Amino acid sequence: MFPTASPTGRIRGIIPVTVLASTDPVLRDAALAGLLLDAPGVVAVRHDLHPDHLHRVVQDAGGVVEDVLIPLEHACLSCAVREDAVPTVARLAHDPRWTHVVLALPVSAEPLPAARALAAGAVPGGVLAHTRVATTVALVDLDTAEHDLLGDEVLLDRGLGLTPHDPRSVGEALATQLEQSDLVVTCGEGSGSTSGFWDGRPSGSTSGSGLAAGAASRRGATAGDPTASGLVDRLRGAGTRRVDGLHALTAADLVVGWHSAAVAERRAHPLGASVAAPDPVAGDRSWTLALSSPLPFHPQRLLDEIEDLGTGRLRSRGVFHVADRPGLACLWDGAGGQLAVADLGPWGEVCAGTEPQTRIVVVGRCEPDGSDGGRRRVREAFERALCTPAKAADGVEWLWGADFLAPWLGAR
Repeated sequence: MFPTASPTGRIRGIIPVTVLASTDPVLRDAALAGLLLDAPGVVAVRHDLHPDHLHRVVQDAGGVVEDVLIPLEHACLSCAVREDAVPTVARLAHDPRWTHVVLALPVSAEPLPAARALAAGAVPGGVLAHTRVATTVALVDLDTAEHDLLGDEVLLDRGLGLTPHDPRSVGEALATQLEQSDLVVTCGEGSGSTSGFWDGRPSGSTSGSGLAAGAASRRGATAGDPTASGLVDRLRGAGTRRVDGLHALTAADLVVGWHSAAVAERRAHPLGASVAAPDPVAGDRSWTLALSSPLPFHPQRLLDEIEDLGTGRLRSRGVFHVADRPGLACLWDGAGGQLAVADLGPWGEVCAGTEPQTRIVVVGRCEPDGSDGGRRRVREAFERALCTPAKAADGVEWLWGADFLAPWLGAR
């Protein structure tokens, strides 16, 4: 049983830390303003990355406490967290003026690396031993979520890249934030006016009254764009929470959370791609397609089918193996019309406790005209790309054939 937090967030002198992620700087700043006004004990650290420096702003309910530029030899997220976020959070958490620290990451940053670093420092004897990671939060605007998640716009088009050459699409950045976070907070016309946490998944541990509140929140959330709301629910991790409307987000709701590093890592693992679906709602055109087989991909047929299988207005994530690379686990990660495949390492190490398999979870939406948005195309391409059982059993004979996937997976 987890310890309970006081209204101020302290648990036996331990200061809760919230990690906040967003792909919209205006949404991020609005959420911070609401949290600071909600509770006088909250202090926020906002980071913005620039090519040669980090901009740190510390604020509380009274206004700006610090506004500094920090030169960085490498202006990357890992350096920002290691060199500034960890010591800054440690320092602020020691200050008796504050009872809750919110770390607002650079726009488009993933929450998991920051949460890892904070949790690593929170062990006994660590620089953050007087803190705990309470909740990781992703913010999303339902008015733009469908376009942001499924469109082909890249972060640099919006000036939101973490580096001058950040290749990621907006969809990849937003989907990753939703998939990794403990709590998803929505806003926009589709976020409704009903406040309160809810979890529409069967795996959630929601009380009877909570389910009633959740149903009401669900109705409000889908009033504007049920498809955007459905996409968000299909992407967020199993057992995570959602709150609709920035007005409904309070500091007290964040500090009662208890971030589990192990659960977060499982959610982020390509085998952890969620297949949960929201309750049916009129007008929701979103769908989830779980593609799974014990058979490996045939290397040449995978290359032939890669466009039908991996491109389009889709979010796809998973792990696969290939007949000519026995024992190797490979990453599948697609969003915004882009697809990344990579060598993850030996299956027994990166997917320990599981048998080699090909498993890809695809999220998309039907078109307004009723067409399936590529669902059938993807399913059929997946089936064509698989090896037959007979060919999969060829074993070492594969090693003498052409290495079709070397440009992406490296030479055998």
